[in-house]
Amino acid sequence: MDLLSQLNSISKKEAIEPREIFMMLPSKAPGYGYPRDVQSEVWKQWYSLRNEKNIIIKMNTGSGKTVVGLMILQSSLNEKKGPAIYVVPDNYLVNQVLSEALRLGINATNDRDNFNYTNSKAILVTTIQTIVNGLSVFGMRSNNSNYPIGSIIIDDVHACMEKINSQFMINISSESKVYSEILNLFSDEMRQYDYKRYIDIVELKDGRESTIIPYWEWIKKYNEIYKILRNNNEDSNITFGLPLIEDCLSTCNCFISASEIEITPKGVDIDKIISFVNAERRIFMSATLSDDSVFISSLGLSMEDLKNIITPENANDIGDRLILFPKHINPEITEEEIKNKVEEVAEKYNVVVIVPSFERAKFWDPEKNKTVDRDNIDDIVMEYQSGKHVGISIVVNRYDGIDLPGEACRMLVIDGLPPLHSMSEKYIKNLSPMNTTILREQVQRIEQGMGRGVRSNDDECCIVLMGDELSDVLTREKGIDFFSQATRCQFELSKEVWELLVMKYPKPSVEQIFELADYSLNKNPVWVENCKSRLASVRYSKEVNIDRKVIALRKAFEFSLSQRWIEASKCIEEIKNTEKDLRTKGYLCQIQAEYTNMYDSALSQEILSSGKKLSGKVLSPIAGINYEKNINNISQAQGIADYLDKNRWSCNEIIIYVDSLLSKLIFRTPYLEFEDALNNIGSLLGFRCSRPDNETRGYGPDNLWAMDKDRYLIIECKDEATSRTISKIYCDQLSGSVNWFQKNYPNVEGFIPIIIHPSRLVDSVASPSPRMRVITLTELDKFKKQIRLFFAALCNSGQAKDVRKIKDLLCSYRLRAEDIDRLYTVEYQRE
Repeated sequence: MDLLSQLNSISKKEAIEPREIFMMLPSKAPGYGYPRDVQSEVWKQWYSLRNEKNIIIKMNTGSGKTVVGLMILQSSLNEKKGPAIYVVPDNYLVNQVLSEALRLGINATNDRDNFNYTNSKAILVTTIQTIVNGLSVFGMRSNNSNYPIGSIIIDDVHACMEKINSQFMINISSESKVYSEILNLFSDEMRQYDYKRYIDIVELKDGRESTIIPYWEWIKKYNEIYKILRNNNEDSNITFGLPLIEDCLSTCNCFISASEIEITPKGVDIDKIISFVNAERRIFMSATLSDDSVFISSLGLSMEDLKNIITPENANDIGDRLILFPKHINPEITEEEIKNKVEEVAEKYNVVVIVPSFERAKFWDPEKNKTVDRDNIDDIVMEYQSGKHVGISIVVNRYDGIDLPGEACRMLVIDGLPPLHSMSEKYIKNLSPMNTTILREQVQRIEQGMGRGVRSNDDECCIVLMGDELSDVLTREKGIDFFSQATRCQFELSKEVWELLVMKYPKPSVEQIFELADYSLNKNPVWVENCKSRLASVRYSKEVNIDRKVIALRKAFEFSLSQRWIEASKCIEEIKNTEKDLRTKGYLCQIQAEYTNMYDSALSQEILSSGKKLSGKVLSPIAGINYEKNINNISQAQGIADYLDKNRWSCNEIIIYVDSLLSKLIFRTPYLEFEDALNNIGSLLGFRCSRPDNETRGYGPDNLWAMDKDRYLIIECKDEATSRTISKIYCDQLSGSVNWFQKNYPNVEGFIPIIIHPSRLVDSVASPSPRMRVITLTELDKFKKQIRLFFAALCNSGQAKDVRKIKDLLCSYRLRAEDIDRLYTVEYQRE
C-alpha cells in the first residue's frame, strides 16, 4: 500500500473560513453550487467571533441553518478545535443532519466511537439526551475519562432545552414499588395536610388529582428519599435522573398523582456535564424567537455570555406566510366550519394540521386514518416531500423538526395550545396563570410550528390559527407580542388584509375569510410583493430579551447549590417586590419561602402567609389561614359591568375569552382546568366566586358562587366521573362542603348544594344532602349555550358596560341569579 505518497495532500493547510470550505467541497450534490447570501453573512460574522466561548446564531426556520452549522463545525475541525458535535432534539433530526452532510460531502457519523470522530476527522451528530443524562460519557464519568468536546453546536435550542429539563427530573410510575415506598413515606403528612386530596389520590385513585408535598415535610425526609432512589436505581428514570439532581435534592419539588410521582429541581445544574462546560467553542442555533430566557434558565449562561448574538441583517431569509385567524376576525365562526373549509382546501393542496394531543386529533380524524405518530412520521413526510398530492394529515404535538417545503405543504393549521408536559409546569400554570415564562414558551412552540411550511425565502404557505384556548392566549393575553419580529410583521400584514375584509363585510363568513387564502395558495403577485417588501424592512435585533424573573430564579438556584440560602431568598424577594400580577407575586412568595425555610422556618411561614393572601392557590402555611368570607353586595348587572371595565377587553376579546372558558367546561376536562373555568365564568356573570377547596388545604367545596348577599351555590365538580351513579363518597363530600359552609356562613339560609356529574342517579347506599341539585351534560350544555348567546348579544349591542342593558339581557337570556339553579340543574333521583 503506497500511503506515503498521499502524505503531502493530507498535510496541506486546510481552509478555515466556512464559505471557502463550502466552495471547495468536491462532491456536493446538485443544488449546492453557491451558498445563500444569508448563510455567507452569518459565516462571516461567526468567523470574526469564533474564538468566543459562547456564540448564539439566530436564523429563521428554512434559511439553511443546518448547512451553516455543518460548515462551522468543519471549520473548527480544520482549525484543530475538535472533537466536534452537532446536537439536535431527536433521532429524526439526527438522520436529517446526516443526510444534509452526505449531500454536502461532509464526513459525519452518529457513532461516538467512530475512528474519524474520535480523531477529529468527522462530525458526530447526536441527540441532546446523549450529551445530557445521568450516565453521560460526556460529563458524568469519574477519573477524567469523559469523552472530550472541542466544538459543539446545539441546534433548535428551544426544543433541546425542553429535553434537558425533562432529563433533570425523575418520574416514577405508580406501578413501580418505588412509588409505593415514597407514598407510604408521606402518607401521614398528606392525610394531615390535605385530607380530601389524599382520599382522591390514594384511596379513589382519581386521575384528575395531584398534590405537591409541602417543602417543610420534604426537607425532613429527603435523605430517606435519596436512600429509596439509590436502592432502586435499576429503574431507568432513576438511573439517568438521580445523578443529575442529587446535589440539589433538598430543594426539589415532589408532585404526587394517582399515576406517577415527579421529582423536579428548581433549575438545571448543567455544570454536571463537564465536557460541555469545558468545550472551547459552544454555538447555540435557534430561530429568531423573541425570548432568550432559555439560555439562562437551562444553560446557565450569564448576561455577559449573551453578548455574542449573530443574526442576518434583515428578515428576507424567510418565506411568505399569510396568516388567517378566523375566530379573531369573527368570533361567531365555529371550529366545525373552519375544519370543513380546511378539508376543502386539502382536496387540491397539501395540508398539515398540528394538534396538541391524540384526543384533539379525533376532531379531525375520528377513524385515525390520517393521524401521524412516531411510527409513520418519516414515511408521511417523505410522501409530502415527493411532490405527491397527499391531502390532509394530522400531526400530534410536533412543532419542530419537520421540513415541508414548496408544494409539500401549502396550508398549515395550528389547532390548539401546545400542551404542558410535566406536573411542575401544570402546577406553576395553575398557581400563576399569567406567568410570562410559560406563556412565552408556548407561543414560541406555536411559532416553531408555523415555520414547518416555509423552508426558504421563495416558499409560500397559508397559516390557519384556531382553538379557543390558543385564540385567548394570542389575543387577550397578548401572546402575539412574543412572536419574533418577522412573524409579527407577517401577522400585522395579514391583519391589514382582514381589516379590509371586515370593512366590506362587518361579520365575514368562513367562506369569505378563506377566500383570502387564495392570495397565498395562488401565489398572487401583489401579495408576494407586499410580503417581500415588508420583510425587507425588518431588521433583526441583536439585543437580548430576558424575563427578569428568569434571571432572579436562576441566580437563586445557583446560590442554593452552594447553600447560600440568604442570598437565594433575597434574589426572589427583589424580583417579587417589582411584580404587579398578584398571583405571580404569590407564586414568588412561595419560592422565597422555600429557600428561607433552609435557615429560618418561622420567617418562611410568614412569607408563605403573605403569598397566600395574594393568591389562594399558594401552599397553605402550617398554621392554616383564617378563611375570609366571600360576600357579594352589588347587583349582578353591576358586577358584570365592573368586571368588563376592569379588564378593558375589546368585544372580540370578550367573546374569545368566553369561548376559551366554555371549551374547558366539558366532561373529562382535567379537574383544575374545569374548576378554574367555572370560577371565571361565575365572575363573568357578575358573581363573587372562589375555590375554597383549592385555597384552604382541602376544606370547603370546589367552587363557591356568592350570587348576592343571601344566595350561594356550593358546587362540587365531578366532571371526570365515569360511573352510572353518584357515589356515596361524592355525596358525603358535598355534605361535608355544606357543613363547612354553614360553619363559615352561619346566618345564610339561601344556599344550594350542586354536584356536576354525568348522572343524576344517586347510589342506593348514598345519603345526599336534602337540597342537592345536579348538573348533568344536558344542563351544562344548555347553560353554556345561554352564556355564549348572552355575551354575543351584549357585545353586538355596543353597550357592553351599560348596567341597564346588561340587566335586560340577563332577563332575556335567563341568566339571572334566580334562574341558575331553577333552569340549569335537576333534582337527583334514586337508583
